[in-house]
Amino acid sequence: MNIFNKVASAALGLAVLFSGAALAQDKVKLTDITGREVEVSVPVEHVILGEGRQMYFVAALDAEAPFKRIVGWRDDFKKADLDGYNAYLEKYPEMEKLPTFGGMKDGTFDIEQAVALKPDVIIMNIDAKTATEEAGYIEKLGKVGIPLVYVDFREKPMLNTEPSMRLIGKLFGKEARAEDFIAFRAAEIAKVTDVIAKATDLKRPNVFMERAGGYSDDCCMSFGNENFGQMVELAGGKNMASEFIPGTFGTVNPEQIIASNPDQVIVTGANWELYVPGGAWVGVGPGADAAKSAEKLAKLTERPAFTGIKAVKDGNVHAIWHQFYNNPYQFVAVQQIAKWLHPDLFKDLDPDQTFRTLHERFLPVDYRPGYWVSLNAGN
Repeated sequence: MNIFNKVASAALGLAVLFSGAALAQDKVKLTDITGREVEVSVPVEHVILGEGRQMYFVAALDAEAPFKRIVGWRDDFKKADLDGYNAYLEKYPEMEKLPTFGGMKDGTFDIEQAVALKPDVIIMNIDAKTATEEAGYIEKLGKVGIPLVYVDFREKPMLNTEPSMRLIGKLFGKEARAEDFIAFRAAEIAKVTDVIAKATDLKRPNVFMERAGGYSDDCCMSFGNENFGQMVELAGGKNMASEFIPGTFGTVNPEQIIASNPDQVIVTGANWELYVPGGAWVGVGPGADAAKSAEKLAKLTERPAFTGIKAVKDGNVHAIWHQFYNNPYQFVAVQQIAKWLHPDLFKDLDPDQTFRTLHERFLPVDYRPGYWVSLNAGN
């Protein structure tokens, strides 16, 4: 039995906002990122976000009212990106009243609560697929007419960002806006990849990407040939950890870092005060204090894993916003990494302005610098 009470006139108003959008509450078959065919009534009016940080892509499509469709979300946004969360909270205080969920991966997702909210769709990240299937959530939700679709900005972001944005654009009736975003993203990536492709005798520096440096005492989490690892390659570097990590995420031993002697080190960070209060993490992000970020970054270079390596000696140690690893804004990170690795090639490239333009064109909150910092005074 269908549990939804749909309001056709309201849906029609949403549907005609953009040309090419589906008619009010049309039932369509969509293919999600996993290749599953899912039947959904579009444009959707009530959405549950399987991760709170999915607001990064929701806001890009629903900039005029980013929370108008959201009836519930996972409770990670505030914990994982406190500064970003607060930037939205200042403008949209009603967001704190949204029902929150635990994660499917840790088994704390409350399916009864989700059903009670009568969503038109639940959007999940692909990394939750195994847990979702093992718990039988898709079948349970299907029995009450709630479809679930997967998107991906994390496991294979450079491959799946465009189809994910198109899928969400179709769900929201914002196909034209999704295409505008995709075109902007592609053009900004090309500002790096076109230059790299034309560069003669390009020397790719050896780069160690540390994932969430200082989040714990362990060292050192990193990226294989996907996510930030691939961003390094696109930016004209050699991702050191690809040789040791076969998938997207993994760990590199401190001894291996010393032996590999990277030319550059880039650490990801964010404001994780709610996860690790007073931790050694580097709190880069919207509005971050650059001096404080640099101080914490310098402290991380004193760990045994970085003893005597070239990057530390030369001051080529940087920190960048961790959340670039899980949203459609990765192209900004590619630009900034390219400037660090090849400052002469990209002296005219301005990633800060790129991110500012992204905010002005697509996002509902103002841009606040602070998303990266470097120990190299020239960068």
